[in-house]
Amino acid sequence: MRWIDTLESAAASKLPEAVHRYFRQGSAGEVSVGEAVEAWSRYRFRPHVLNDVSSIDLRTTVLGTPVDAPILVAPSTMQRMADPDGELAMARGVGAAGSVLGVSSNAGTSFAELGATGVPWWLQIYVVRNRDITRQMLDAAVAAGARAVVLTVDTPVVGRKEDEGQTVWDLAQDDQFLVNLPAGEWTDDDLDKADDLNPDVIGWLAERTGLPVVVKGVLRGDDAKRCADAGAAGIIVSNHGGRQLDGSIPTAQALPEVAEALAGSNVEVYVDGGIRRGEHVLTALALGARAVFVGRPALWALTVGSAEGVTRLLTDLTDELAHTLRLIGVPAPSSLTPDLLTTR
Repeated sequence: MRWIDTLESAAASKLPEAVHRYFRQGSAGEVSVGEAVEAWSRYRFRPHVLNDVSSIDLRTTVLGTPVDAPILVAPSTMQRMADPDGELAMARGVGAAGSVLGVSSNAGTSFAELGATGVPWWLQIYVVRNRDITRQMLDAAVAAGARAVVLTVDTPVVGRKEDEGQTVWDLAQDDQFLVNLPAGEWTDDDLDKADDLNPDVIGWLAERTGLPVVVKGVLRGDDAKRCADAGAAGIIVSNHGGRQLDGSIPTAQALPEVAEALAGSNVEVYVDGGIRRGEHVLTALALGARAVFVGRPALWALTVGSAEGVTRLLTDLTDELAHTLRLIGVPAPSSLTPDLLTTR
């Protein structure tokens, strides 16, 4: 069995049940979370032969930052419940693999501490009803060296989780999440997700931070185009790991339409959700993604092996991608094209 395939069960044996459930669960009836992996496995390859694949080069850039392979780590909260060092351990693992780290605005580690690691990181932000909170968090992230802002747009309200019994919130300590919340007497209404956003928020974020803005949570080509027209530098095709609108289409199905809508533009396309194999990464790249993000596997790896586990996850997926590129007859991700794929 692949080491990656053992991670969730190994993590489950180490985590409190409520924490494991929080990491793995989807919203409502969990239809979308259940379809994510299989959606990538529905594609079939049409490989080239008699192509020189003696040298494989996986290096690329994401928004100008060099990475050793097009495999990045998605932002997620409660990492200090997976490992005492939380995001710092995740950053060390990401840095050793030559990748980029997505950092949740709900992180349990200060932006300043993350910045001090020297690992390239992007801030994931929820715009909340009290914009002053968002402004102060953005300013702190910029001061700490964030290289991009990832705007989550699929969360006007938090998706319903059908929990029973103890939840992660019953176990979490105050220093395990939201440590970057600015000081103040904030109400629940202040902290609620803003449900009045429109594409103008993209320009506002870019102007406030001076950073490229990546829009996360897009599943339609027309929405991707609206974001690009408003100034987005990147789009992450994402259904929030199946944690928001249950029944949303798998990202493997949404990616081709988004990539087509942005073809010929300078907007970079990324995708997350259900990516578990090098073959899945190759499929995403052939469909038009510049890079992929992995979320839950990184949490399982962090739980099981701390920073070294995260590095191994990324390097194992990188090795699988290189192997699959050789078999499909293409020496570099930039040469992958949709005609290499068909659907089952």
